[in-house]
Amino acid sequence: MLRELDIRNFAIIEALTVSFSEGLTVLTGETGAGKSIIIDAVHLLAGGRGSQEFIRHGAKKAEIEGLFSLDDEQHPVFRKLDEFGVTKSDGDILLRRELNDKGKNVCRINGKLVTISILREVGASLIDIHGQHETQELMDEKQHLYLLDQYAGKSLAKSKESYSHTFDKYTKLKREFSSYTENEQQIAQRIDLLTFQLQEIEAAELVIGEEEELVQERKKLQNFNKIYESISTAHEAIQGETKGLDWIGSAMSELEHAASVDESFSSSSETLSSAFYLIQDTGSEIKRILDDMEFDPARLNDIEQRLAVIQSLKRKYGSSVEDILLYHEKQADDLDKLVNRDQRYQLDQEKLKELTEDLRIEAEELTILRKKAAKNLGKAIMEQLKELHMAKASFEVNFLILPNGRFDRYGHDSITFYISTNLGEPLKPLTKVASGGELSRMMLALKTIFSKHQGITSIIFDEVDTGVSGRVAQAIAEKIAAISIDSQVLCISHLPQVAAMADQHLFIEKKVDKQRTTTAVTELDGSERTEEMSRMLSGAEITELTLQHAEELLSLAADRKLLMK
Repeated sequence: MLRELDIRNFAIIEALTVSFSEGLTVLTGETGAGKSIIIDAVHLLAGGRGSQEFIRHGAKKAEIEGLFSLDDEQHPVFRKLDEFGVTKSDGDILLRRELNDKGKNVCRINGKLVTISILREVGASLIDIHGQHETQELMDEKQHLYLLDQYAGKSLAKSKESYSHTFDKYTKLKREFSSYTENEQQIAQRIDLLTFQLQEIEAAELVIGEEEELVQERKKLQNFNKIYESISTAHEAIQGETKGLDWIGSAMSELEHAASVDESFSSSSETLSSAFYLIQDTGSEIKRILDDMEFDPARLNDIEQRLAVIQSLKRKYGSSVEDILLYHEKQADDLDKLVNRDQRYQLDQEKLKELTEDLRIEAEELTILRKKAAKNLGKAIMEQLKELHMAKASFEVNFLILPNGRFDRYGHDSITFYISTNLGEPLKPLTKVASGGELSRMMLALKTIFSKHQGITSIIFDEVDTGVSGRVAQAIAEKIAAISIDSQVLCISHLPQVAAMADQHLFIEKKVDKQRTTTAVTELDGSERTEEMSRMLSGAEITELTLQHAEELLSLAADRKLLMK
């Protein structure tokens, strides 16, 4: 759920912090008070499109921050956080977005800087916003397949995964077929280029690790004189006449004499004796190395030339020897395809034929499963529409097969929701026959069904109840309250029936301070809530009768909510 929202310098809001509760939160207030501005802020927090116009006049930037709390450790959003390298914090997710007056965005999740696309992807797992004109999912027939698959859920998951895997192989092979359509001149030029590149790489006889060894050997040869001088000096210091080893030998003899008289010197004597023989061996080894050392300018020249060849190949084919060899492997495969393209073409044709048949079988299986889910979805929607006083409506999912035997990533189904809102009228596409009020009820029916399966933390309705009244208003109020049982719901409403069902009632109003207009939020309870309900019922004037009516409406709403739970 969205636990807390902090807004700074956004539109007419200077500074506003709002805490939200579980269940249904209703935001009410006069038109223009700033209710939708709060929803706009949440929309931006979820990755919506930003604009400099949102920044409060005179401010350098707008800041929005939202704290979400999730009890479900298996919620899909946590997998997304892991994928994007965002640290989890005991079920809390902190989204933050800044818009500055230069048009730049700064987005963070749990303090980590992220792109707007990542913020949008994470936000989509937490927030679902629906406005009075935001019925795009229902009005866009391309989304109907997505909605049906979402409803089918796990019953479709395994078949969809299998189909997707086959489809990926199918599209990859189709892309390879494009190379067969190139003209002969292009193919000949490509063969010549690949042949030259492969011969150049093969002629170099590259060995992994060779470059590093050559660089080390070159370093030794370039510093030969320094190394020789240092080793010579070391040898002279150890084994030169009256030098280090002679003095240590004298010390060893003296300590041996002392130890023969006093055993307390035995340990020191043995240590020095061991050191003497180690140093003596080291001196002999250094002498052997000096005798073998010989500067070879020709070898240095060979190394420089070999490194130049490797460097030239790296500039053309890869940043390392390993990359060059991988490039060679890939180009060799491409050359083989071109040289033997007629034979490969026949083989790929057979593969494509097999994959096409596999796709057809798997797509048909998806269709069967979808039709089964469509029947259940139709029944569920009809039940919901009945409760929303659309008992005469009929609903079904219309299936068509994509033309010309075509497949897409989701199968070969083209799906459209069909509805008839009046008895005796034929079923027609939902996008062509539903009015605004009917679309709102359809959307609520779908949300009631999907809210149990989507895992969305917060669902926001922005005046989706506009244009309805009476028993339909009451039905919509109860449906919104029902959705809030499984998901937190934030709802802007002018309907007292909806406000009465709220678990939390927030009153939005404009205030003027120091010649500037700002938005304030007050949580209503007790008599304040009754007065606001009375205002919503009667308009500006509050009377004893409207107060009684408001109390009665609140009492009836409380009873209905108990029955829902």
